[in-house]
Amino acid sequence: MDMMKKYWARAFTANDGKSLAKTLIFYIVADFICGLIIGLLGKLPLVGFLFSLLGSLVGIYFFVGIILAILNFLKVLK
Repeated sequence: MDMMKKYWARAFTANDGKSLAKTLIFYIVADFICGLIIGLLGKLPLVGFLFSLLGSLVGIYFFVGIILAILNFLKVLK
């Protein structure tokens, strides 16, 4: 659990409804911005595949952050 708190520190700050909403908005906006940038870089001829792969990993990171924030809000995680 300490390792998850190290990598997804923002997700473990969601203790009430207001902080959960802020955390979810943060992850959604950050995912959108990173997706835009990586989407544009994914069109490059030689390294586009690598940026597409990186975009998938970043999307998974933000998705896990959202799930952890919700689970922390529901007091499922210790």
